Amino acid sequence: MSKIIIFLGPPGAGKGTQAQLLKERNGFIQVSTGDLLREAVKNQTELGKLAKKYMDEGKLVPDDLIISLIKEKLQEYADKNIIFDGFPRTIPQAESLDNLLFQLDKNIDAVILFKIEDEEVVKRLAGRRVCPSCGAVYHVIYNPPKIDEICDKCGTKLIQRDDDKEEVIRKRLEVYHQQTKPLIEYYKSKIVEIDATDNPENIYNKIVSMI
Repeated sequence: MSKIIIFLGPPGAGKGTQAQLLKERNGFIQVSTGDLLREAVKNQTELGKLAKKYMDEGKLVPDDLIISLIKEKLQEYADKNIIFDGFPRTIPQAESLDNLLFQLDKNIDAVILFKIEDEEVVKRLAGRRVCPSCGAVYHVIYNPPKIDEICDKCGTKLIQRDDDKEEVIRKRLEVYHQQTKPLIEYYKSKIVEIDATDNPENIYNKIVSMI
């Protein structure tokens, strides 16, 4: 029986890293709404064209359109294990997802909550540096380049992405606390907490043992 898991937690908690590991090592399908939207727009599907219209106007893509994209993905991968990463973000989205899963005769097996303090998130994300040429990722504290601000691989000067700047991170955290944190109460019967400050390999092993 295929499993459906939701990763819940603030930006910078390491959800993407763990989703990637489960994808590579355990064959999970990662459902990220950003990826779904980009794929639908690129393939010029009917839903993609509709989504592009909203995006071109600088508007948020409505929840019902996102749910339709998710439905297509769940039907395409009916027999696969699924991770929802970054969705749902709000209670209405969680309710819509519950309705969809009910229609498809599926259930959420676990909601994994990545626990981490805001200041740790700021330290993690604000310290991130990326190479604009080869895409290598560094961290000023945890994974610094050999020569300050210079990429080890190709010698290009490293940059800090706009969304890794402290004021932007704090804004993202504010949005998380207002909109997404209420989901902890919503999913309380399915929540499993994990210490997101632990070593990534330990976190991976814990997740695998839980599911």
